[in-house]
Formats: sequence, C-alpha cells, structure tokens
Amino acid sequence: MITRILLTTGEPAGIGPDLCVQIAQRELACDLTVIGDPRLLAERAQRLGLNLEIRTPGTDDIQPHRAGSLKVWPTANAVDPACGRLNAANAPYVLETISSGVTACLERRFDALVTAPVHKGIINEAGVAFTGHTEFIANISGGHPVMMLAAPGLRVALATTHLPLAEVSRSITRERLSAVLTTLDRDLIARFGVAAPRILVCGLNPHAGESGHLGREEIEIIEPVLESLRQRGMNLVGPLPADTLFLPKYLERADAVLAMYHDQGLPVLKYAGFGCAVNITLGLPVIRTSVDHGTALDLAGTGKADAGSLAAAIDEAIGMASRMRCRLSEMS
Repeated sequence: MITRILLTTGEPAGIGPDLCVQIAQRELACDLTVIGDPRLLAERAQRLGLNLEIRTPGTDDIQPHRAGSLKVWPTANAVDPACGRLNAANAPYVLETISSGVTACLERRFDALVTAPVHKGIINEAGVAFTGHTEFIANISGGHPVMMLAAPGLRVALATTHLPLAEVSRSITRERLSAVLTTLDRDLIARFGVAAPRILVCGLNPHAGESGHLGREEIEIIEPVLESLRQRGMNLVGPLPADTLFLPKYLERADAVLAMYHDQGLPVLKYAGFGCAVNITLGLPVIRTSVDHGTALDLAGTGKADAGSLAAAIDEAIGMASRMRCRLSEMS
C-alpha cells in the first residue's frame, strides 16, 4: 500500500517553500501532496532555477511521487510573500494549512502530516496565541502530545516543551510526568516497533538534585512517578544527571531519553544529528513529523537551504505509517 503524505509549506517568507520544491525533485517512496499556494511554489521554483510541474490532485490520484512533479492542494496566501520578510497578514494562511492538514489526516485521506517550519513570533503578532505545532495540532486532534526528536542512534522526548525556564519546575507534576512517560512507552511500541522500551530519564536539577541538596523535585516528584510506572512494567532508568546521561555507554542500551525541558536534551540531539534529525509528535491520533530547524529567513530563495531533515521527516512518517498498518492488521 502506498503511504499518502501531506506536506505543509510552513512560513511563506522562509525556506519552507524552498524545501517543498527541492524535495519534489527526488523520487520518493510515497504519494506526496503539498498543501499551500501554487503561485508561491511556482515562484520559488523559478527563483531556484528548478523545473517543476504543479498538478491539482484528483480524488483517485494516488501513486508514488515522481521527480519534478508536485501535487498541490491549493490554499491561497493573503498577500504575496517576499523572501526573508515576515508579514503577519499571512499568519492565517500558515495556520489554515496546518489545521486543514490535521483534519484531512483525521478523516484518513492521508496517512501522515509532515510540516515545514513556521515562525511563532509572527503568528503571535497576528493576534494568535501560538506556542508551536505540537500544541496547536493537539488542540485540533485531541490526545496528549509529547514532543520527541530523533536522529540516528538517539531519541529525545520532552516532559515540557515551549515554556520559559522559570515555569519549568512547577510544570513538572506527577500527573504530567506519568502521562508523558506512558505515551512515550506506548508509542515506542506501537509506532517504532520497540518490543520493550528502555527509557533513560533525566533529573531536573544539576547532579539530579544531589540527594536533595540541589533541589527536591527528583525526590518528591520524579522518583515516585518512576517507581509507580516500574510497577506497571515499564523499564525506566533514573532520574540521572543530564550532564553524564548522554554518554555512549548509557545511550547504547537505551531506546529513548526523556529530558525535563527543551534545552536540556535538544542541544545534544541537534549536535549529534542536525540536518538529519526529525521532530515527531507522539500521543496524537494522527502521525506528524517535521524538520529539526527553523524558518531560516536569510536563506529563503537563495538555493542554500538543505532538504536533508525534510527528507528524513518524510522517511520517518512513511515508516511510522507502515508500522501502524502492520500493527492494526495483526490486531484485526
């Protein structure tokens, strides 16, 4: 069965349209449709000097993607974007591509949603409280989202996502931590085919609290949650000091790491695999992957953007969709 991938164009002034045009030049093992403005994609292809046939998808038009051709689900920009110049007027366009994409996946018209990068600041300037794809998609689809980035040999999930550092400690509650770990364990089994996941859990404080001398969150919150979940059969190791947890001798026997906050775990992952890492949202009724980078406004329209992470995001989405189909087939 051909996997049907829906790809958003992201922020129109950034490199999202460039990446869509560049990835269209490759042979892909999926049926690919881009949701966005056809004029934007045609203009960006011309600017990059790439030949591109843009087609409007038909109802039964499901076939492996062929290089140089791109099916586009037409969604119009409010104003024509200029490369590198943000315009709040196009924020509704960006959000519409995401929301329509999520709805189409919920309706099973597509097997997975892959998203190009958006600019959170300009969406907020347009009057929409937006903290990121993860939370926005969850508000539409339901579920309990968990943000995870994956690179070759390393998966890092987050207990909290896009929060100011001052809010992290009070946001790590027993309820949140238990829900995040339950989702991570379940989706490693269902969507990644890991039979018995082994998860390393970071402490929040330096040295994992140093027996309470550098903070008590480990003693009062993290350790009780881990013990409770171990009694339910989960293989959880920690809480461990984050400054030593990422050594190869620990990671080689781990299926994932849970970091307590965004900049505790993601710098390590991006150092290890930037450009080929994938952002994955777990805990949702739809499969969603994305790139590991931002809008790179200074690279828009220059031809210097690298589509490596987008290619990896598409490959990951194909793999997740295939494993989910196999699992559902085994259960039926």
